[in-house]
Amino acid sequence: MDRRDLESFFDLGNSQKSTGIGYKGHGTKIYYKSDQVRVTTAQSGTQYTAVLNEPWSKLNRGILPEYTIETTETDADPFTHIEITGFRAGRGFDAEELTYNRLSNYINWKTIGGSIAHQFDHESREMDIAIELDDDIDSSTSPDPQPSILEFPDEKLTPDAETVDEIETLCKHYEPQTITKTVEGQTVTIQIAGFVAGRKARDQLPTHGRHSTQFGVWLAKDHIKVEQINSTVSSDNQYLQFFFVANCPQLELTANRERVRNKADPIYDAILGEVEWHMTKVTQSDWYREYQRLRQRAVRKQDAASQSTSLTERKQQLSLEGPPVPSNVSELLVHYTRYTANDSGDIVSIDHDGDVNVLLHREDELYAVAAVQTLHSFFSNEKTVENVDQFICWSLGDLDYLRELERTDYFGSSFELQLQQDRVVCEIDSREVPITVVKELV
Repeated sequence: MDRRDLESFFDLGNSQKSTGIGYKGHGTKIYYKSDQVRVTTAQSGTQYTAVLNEPWSKLNRGILPEYTIETTETDADPFTHIEITGFRAGRGFDAEELTYNRLSNYINWKTIGGSIAHQFDHESREMDIAIELDDDIDSSTSPDPQPSILEFPDEKLTPDAETVDEIETLCKHYEPQTITKTVEGQTVTIQIAGFVAGRKARDQLPTHGRHSTQFGVWLAKDHIKVEQINSTVSSDNQYLQFFFVANCPQLELTANRERVRNKADPIYDAILGEVEWHMTKVTQSDWYREYQRLRQRAVRKQDAASQSTSLTERKQQLSLEGPPVPSNVSELLVHYTRYTANDSGDIVSIDHDGDVNVLLHREDELYAVAAVQTLHSFFSNEKTVENVDQFICWSLGDLDYLRELERTDYFGSSFELQLQQDRVVCEIDSREVPITVVKELV
C-alpha cells in the first residue's frame, strides 16, 4: 500500500476499491477491538510502518484513536504485514476452544479461502494460507499451508457394486456455466458451478457442520458463499445431494456479508429464475435420473434386509420370556423405565421429530436425551449432538461405523466411544455423554 491506501485502511467507509470485497471499508475496523494494530507495508522502494495504540480503550472513553506513521526506504518486494495484539473476540468466543480443524473448515466454507473462482478462470489469483496456533491451544498438527480453493470431490460416475455404501461414493461435476442477461437496462452476470454427490463423496470435503447447513444451492458474491437458496431445487429432490454455487457481482449484501440485501430488486428475482432453470436441467439429466434410480433401489434392498433382520430378532425375542424388540421410541422408553433402576428419572416430554427427543427429570434437573433404536443411526442421520446430555438406545448398532467416527470426527467434533463392563460413554469434545443400552438391561 502507499500512504493514501493506509489512510483508507484506518478510515471508515473510505476505500480505494469500487467493487468486490472491501469496497465499503468496514472490515479493517474490526481490528480496532484490540490493544494495538501495527501495519507494515512497502511499495516502489518506500516502506511505511503505521501503529495504532489502544484503539479499543480509547473508543470506550470517547477518544478517536489516531495512528502514527514512519517512512523508510527499502528494496523489498511489495508486501503488507498486519499484526493485531490483544484482540477482543465476540460473545461466545473462546480462544481455548480453537483447533486447526475448526479454523481450516471455517476458512474453506466461509471465506475467500473456499473460493470457486478457479472453476471459471484457471489463472485466478490464489492466496497462500497458513494457520499457526500456540501448542497450549492445539498441538494436534503442524501449521502446514492449507488449500486456498474449494476443490470438488473426485468424480465417480458408476458404482463398482449397487449397495447403498457404494452408491454414496458417486459424484458428478456439472460444467460451469456463465449466464449473461439484461435486467432493467443493467447487465447481470451469473456464474454457476457445482456437483451432485452421495454422502461418502461429500465427506471428501472439509465440512465444518451438518451437511444440511453446508450443501445445497448457494448464492455467492466475490465467489464467497453467502446464503442458501435450496428452494430452487424441486421438492422431489433432496438438496443435500447437491452442491451448487451461483456467483453474481450484482448482489448487494448486508454489512456483515451474511445475507443478500436487495431481495426486492428485479435483479434478485432474475438470478433465482436462472438458478431454478439451471437446477431443473441438472435434475432432468440422464446421469442424475440413473443415480436416483440406483440409490432408491439400493435403499429399498437395504431396508428389506434390515426389516428381515428386525423380524427375526423380534420372533426370537418373543420366543423368550420378556418383551419384544422395540420398534419405535415409545416402546424403547417403556423398556427403559421398566428395566432401569429407580434413579433413571421421569420422562416429562417426548418430541418424536426432534434430534434431542426426550426430556428426563432426575434429581431436580432436566436432562436432554436422544432416544434412538441404534446409536450409530443417530450419527449416520446427521443429528445435532451439542445439546445431548444422555443417549438411550436399544443397541449400539454398527460398531465399525462408530469406530470410523473416532478416526474422522463428527463434523469437526472429536468423538470417542468408551465401552466398559458397567459403563458405556460417548466422549464428544472432551464432554462425557452416558449411553444406556436398553437391550443389555432387558
